[in-house]
Amino acid sequence: MNILKYFGLSSIVMIYLSSCSNNINTSDAYGNFEVEKTIVSAEGNGKLLSFNLRDGQLLQKEESIGQIDTLALYLQKEQLFAQKKATLSGLNDIDAQLDVIDQQQINLQINIDRIERLFKAKAATQKQVDDIQAQADLLKKQRAAIQTQKIKLYNQVEVLNRQVDLLNLSIKKCNIKSPIKGRVLNTLIHEGEMTIIGKPMFSIANLDLLDLKVYVSGAQLPFINIGDKVEVYIDKNQEENQLLSGRISWISEIAEFTPKTIQTKEERVNLVYAIKIKVKNDGRIKVGMPGEVIFPSLHLINTAE
Repeated sequence: MNILKYFGLSSIVMIYLSSCSNNINTSDAYGNFEVEKTIVSAEGNGKLLSFNLRDGQLLQKEESIGQIDTLALYLQKEQLFAQKKATLSGLNDIDAQLDVIDQQQINLQINIDRIERLFKAKAATQKQVDDIQAQADLLKKQRAAIQTQKIKLYNQVEVLNRQVDLLNLSIKKCNIKSPIKGRVLNTLIHEGEMTIIGKPMFSIANLDLLDLKVYVSGAQLPFINIGDKVEVYIDKNQEENQLLSGRISWISEIAEFTPKTIQTKEERVNLVYAIKIKVKNDGRIKVGMPGEVIFPSLHLINTAE
């Protein structure tokens, strides 16, 4: 009786271990979770006056998190305003000159009309007519020259306005904002430090959607397509997995040797293709965590065969 119980218990254990082993080995591919990281760099030069940031902090898109000193930019802007004011005062002088020319043309036109009447009455000579017409032509040219100076000054004012716009943009960029919604992965600079344009300040990523990067063989590849839904498994404990849903978002066009962290030494010498699977993260997935995947299309084919 004891022998029968022993063999019966042993059979149950063997069946259980066999089923566990089958569950472990049913996955089609293995890999680790990755995230698309965004490195935010400084867009201004100067001292970092404030930088309220810590690793792991959740940021909203366009949330203000720091300020670079803008005093030098502000002083440059004030200088441009002064230049603009001086240029506009020159426009007032030009307008006064144009008023004088206009009045001279009015007075000259009266004389032209008088000379033409006298010429018709044979009381004026052709030279008098030509001379007064030459004076009129000269006034027209003088007015055109002064008008050209006015246009040049307006162009100078427009250049100053664009320079002011450029400084306003530079000042705006000194207000550090998060480009996306996500969590801070690593801060690379601290309040009080000097920064320059292009210097990395922090890295951020949206952890709501992660990539599971796995590797498939050439035999599996023909039956896998971008957009396919797949079953993703992560560890729940030493014996059980948790099921998640994923969708294939990328398939490599180049074969490579399996990374050393994947599978056994014998399998690592084979050429495989990397693929990425988008998986929604409800908080259970962490960057670097291992994952497994089952491709339903492969099992449908095996079932049909």
